[in-house]
Amino acid sequence: MATPAPELKKTALNAAHRQLGGRMVEFGGWDMPVQYPAGTMTEHLRTRTRAGLFDVSHMGEIDVRGVDAIAFVNRIASNDATKLVDGQAHYSALTTPEGTVIDDLLVYRFAEDHLLLVVNAGTTDKDWEWISSHRQAGDNLELRNVSEEFCQIALQGPEALSILQQLTETPLAEIKYYHFREGKVDGVNSIISRTGYTGEDGFEVYAAPDKAEHLWNKMLDGGNFGSDEGVLPCGLAARNTLRLEAGMCLYGHEIDETTTLLEANLGWITKLNKGDFIGRARLAKQKEEGVKRKLVGFEMSDRGIARDGQDVFIEGQQRGMVTSGSPAPFLKKNIGMAYVPVEFANAGQAIEIDVRGKRVGAQIVPLPFYKRAKQ
Repeated sequence: MATPAPELKKTALNAAHRQLGGRMVEFGGWDMPVQYPAGTMTEHLRTRTRAGLFDVSHMGEIDVRGVDAIAFVNRIASNDATKLVDGQAHYSALTTPEGTVIDDLLVYRFAEDHLLLVVNAGTTDKDWEWISSHRQAGDNLELRNVSEEFCQIALQGPEALSILQQLTETPLAEIKYYHFREGKVDGVNSIISRTGYTGEDGFEVYAAPDKAEHLWNKMLDGGNFGSDEGVLPCGLAARNTLRLEAGMCLYGHEIDETTTLLEANLGWITKLNKGDFIGRARLAKQKEEGVKRKLVGFEMSDRGIARDGQDVFIEGQQRGMVTSGSPAPFLKKNIGMAYVPVEFANAGQAIEIDVRGKRVGAQIVPLPFYKRAKQ
């Protein structure tokens, strides 16, 4: 008899998504909205021009406390946690001894002895096992998987600040990019973080799951949801097209346990001079010798849409594979990312993508594809 599939996990906003007409799909073991009735294109454009609201409560949170919290995180992750100040976050990665990627994550510093790691939904259990397995006997440390203690709602776009400011006395304009504050949002104790995964300005609000629907509805109301130019709830599809336009990596696509940080253009979060960390020796050697392949962006020059997993041909030879590909709604182009040999990884290089058995012309372009104008 076939084993029944495990039941999908649900965020605290599952009922709200269904009520709003969200089309639900399985994602990393979670039941999540891929889009709403407005459609992915409209959700994407509204986030770029006004504001979009995303449920990212499926992300995992791991609490690290104790005298050795910073030293411990510095041993297991690539970026330098000693450089963080209270109220600051940074992007980092958990690396294998080979310098490849267990997961990418955000590290939040609350105090010298308190960090919070925010990891991907589908890898939370794997990450927790990896992180806890690297605790050493002498570490003065408390590790807890606190994922069930948080909902996470991302309000993104040019109007995100003005919408959220209606709900909080915390002066949001004072929060710098990749910084955060603890405060109340409509009376709810929250972590308010100026971060996101869209290429836009915006905030991610962490709070108790039983407050998720209240906060979600307040943000929709504050953003005039239902009006022609109001905030829109956005699904996973728009989240993906927005991050792709912004040239951001997605775990399981651009980065995984077969790709190193240097190949993925993530040398900027790879602090080889901070002291030893898992994978440092391999990454230092790779930096010295030079990478053999590199992640690049491309846009289609012929009609056709590149999709994940399609072969990339250069000078008639299969030279790589598309890691992510889709239409770019704001840029009105068809774009993608792929790994290619470093000697071909130059802007203007002609390539071909095998789209359903037909080779379609494209060219390598600089990343990111989209960069918002500075205010």
